[in-house]
Amino acid sequence: MQPTYTIGIEEEYQTIDPVTRDLRSHIHAEMIEKGKMILQERVKAEMHQSVVEVGTSVCSNIKDAKDEVKKLRRSMIKLARENGLGLASAATHPFTDWRTQEIYPDERYHQVVQDMKMVARANLIFGLHVHVGIEDKETTIHLMNHARYFVPHILALSTNSPFWMGMNTGLKSYRCKVFDKFPRTNLPDYFPSWGEYENFVKLLIKTNCIDNAKKIWWDIRPHPFFNTLEFRVCDIPMRVEETIALAALIQATVAKLHKLYMANQGFRLYRRALLMENKWRAARYGLDGKMIDFGKQKEVSTRDLILEYLDFVDDVVDELGSREELNYIHEILENGTGADRQLKVYEDTGDLKKVVDYIVQETAAGLGEETVEVKRKVG
Repeated sequence: MQPTYTIGIEEEYQTIDPVTRDLRSHIHAEMIEKGKMILQERVKAEMHQSVVEVGTSVCSNIKDAKDEVKKLRRSMIKLARENGLGLASAATHPFTDWRTQEIYPDERYHQVVQDMKMVARANLIFGLHVHVGIEDKETTIHLMNHARYFVPHILALSTNSPFWMGMNTGLKSYRCKVFDKFPRTNLPDYFPSWGEYENFVKLLIKTNCIDNAKKIWWDIRPHPFFNTLEFRVCDIPMRVEETIALAALIQATVAKLHKLYMANQGFRLYRRALLMENKWRAARYGLDGKMIDFGKQKEVSTRDLILEYLDFVDDVVDELGSREELNYIHEILENGTGADRQLKVYEDTGDLKKVVDYIVQETAAGLGEETVEVKRKVG
């Protein structure tokens, strides 16, 4: 069965106090309730009250997804402003202390905190999740196995969390290291079949590790309820064009791997331990480091590997109608990721509040309709 390659995109935003620039809980302003009145189920609360998540409907192509994400961002920025808040799209807040943040009053979230204690309380991070429609379960698990190789490359392009509790962490994606503390995270193992994956899930449920497969929080996973392969590794990017470019790249990756699969030319499988070496390098250095080319068994500039990656998927891009959106990857390679740009603002100003201001500006950039376009390149 040919997959539909439909796209669903979920973004998690920060709600910002415009005076202190710190995170501020949105529940008191009833922002979530107002959002649901306008956008129905496309907006929802997260565990911490200063986090708000939006999600598109099932989109048939990247252009439809782009329109929806822009509309959602515009709507949430407007709602935030009406409630005396700013909206920021970055994977960690530059200086907030997670210990001051309130948990959303929902039994599910209180149970998570009860189960995982401080690990859950400290999980004040913001991600981008991209779903690609694959209707056949056996195909889904096969494509997950092979797509794992590209997860570090995708992370490197999305890095947008260099600061944590007022400190420059030295990592481009500190969000990864915060989330590592949860169980059942990072890259999954290889599963020979859908049946073996199902048996794995059933064992975890039977032994009271989880109550359902949603508590498997891998960087890439078969979604437990939708017919999608879900990529969860990305930091939430600042600019909407970055989100759309990453979604286009993810969709193209799945389409290319399926094309190889149908021609009995599967991409080579590598051990999880090796792939985790590249994930660490992506989190630590973003685009500025080197990753391992396992075929050549040598280090290669991450930027060069991304260019090779773009060449790899090129023959499916026009079929998907996503060349314009995917081309923005070259802008990211030239101008840096959100992490690079945050660090540049801090280097220039020495003021983390200025970094927050910059993130808020970039979150609204490129949306039109009363949002302010800002210069893409800092400096």
